[in-house]
Amino acid sequence: MPRVASSSRLLAVLLALVAPVALAAGCGSSSNGQSKSDAAPAEPQPTASAEDFAPATGKTLPDVIGSLPSGPALVPSVSLLEKGKNRIGFALFDNAGKQLAGAAVALYAGKVDGSAARGPFLARSESLKVAPQFESKQTATDPDSARGVYVADVSFKRDGRYAMIALAKLDGRVVATSPIAVKVGSQGKTPPGPGQKAPVVHTDTPTDVAGDVAKIDTRIPPAPSLLKDDFADVLGKKPIVLTFATPQLCQSRVCGPVVDVVAEVQAKMGDKVSFIHNEVYADNQVNKGLRPQLVAFHLQTEPWTFVIDRHGVVSTRFEGAFSPGELERAVAKVEAGT
Repeated sequence: MPRVASSSRLLAVLLALVAPVALAAGCGSSSNGQSKSDAAPAEPQPTASAEDFAPATGKTLPDVIGSLPSGPALVPSVSLLEKGKNRIGFALFDNAGKQLAGAAVALYAGKVDGSAARGPFLARSESLKVAPQFESKQTATDPDSARGVYVADVSFKRDGRYAMIALAKLDGRVVATSPIAVKVGSQGKTPPGPGQKAPVVHTDTPTDVAGDVAKIDTRIPPAPSLLKDDFADVLGKKPIVLTFATPQLCQSRVCGPVVDVVAEVQAKMGDKVSFIHNEVYADNQVNKGLRPQLVAFHLQTEPWTFVIDRHGVVSTRFEGAFSPGELERAVAKVEAGT
């Protein structure tokens, strides 16, 4: 017998969300002269259609859920939301902790008391799969490593705290997740976003560590193509993809797949764009804190990836997991100078 979400109980849960709650870092903000075969892949269509889920106009979140059975857990891969349009990456996990992929899914958002619900914001399913030669040992041997990510674009008109749910169509029936609390806006310093200049930082290369790349790359095997450039040397001269991730020490279990994705896309692009991987922790020891490059970028979680144009301006910012297709589309923008 499926569990049914009680509207009155849900409302009590939503009211409790007034207390500050941070988003969980789960899994885990798109050319000129290109031939058709080299063009960036088209953005995948949402796995759902508007007809799959009822509009929230004039409803509360308890109204949206109604008597729907309780579904999987909603786990975002982002910790930073801002006023305006946000790329929200997230995963769905069943009661056994297994990640669910390929379902028709939509997000809904509302005030923390459940009122003023908005949605559905249709999600698309993005695969993190790479060719075997680009898969790290960490990704291949970790059964809990992220294999995909749902992505939905959600807009917020103002800063504040909100409640969010997901509806998913599983085995022919629609189910609802429990609500989570999300916070829009930050009073502190935030990582540079689209349209902002990237900080000038030096990133270590094999020369800086006398060829001992294990000091600057916890990936197994290391990815030397992502270590050859010092960020400060190429900034403002060519487009850059800068990834802060630690495949061996990752808290979110997505650093390995993310670096795999970056390595695969780098192999396709060659030297037209500089791809750089920077580890997260000083001396690759968690208890020693963050490396200075993350401090300069105002990062407190991992992984983060910045796609930067040839003028040193951030074009796209990814927090958490993203697919090869998403990265290729983002790189195509800076290649084209858009």
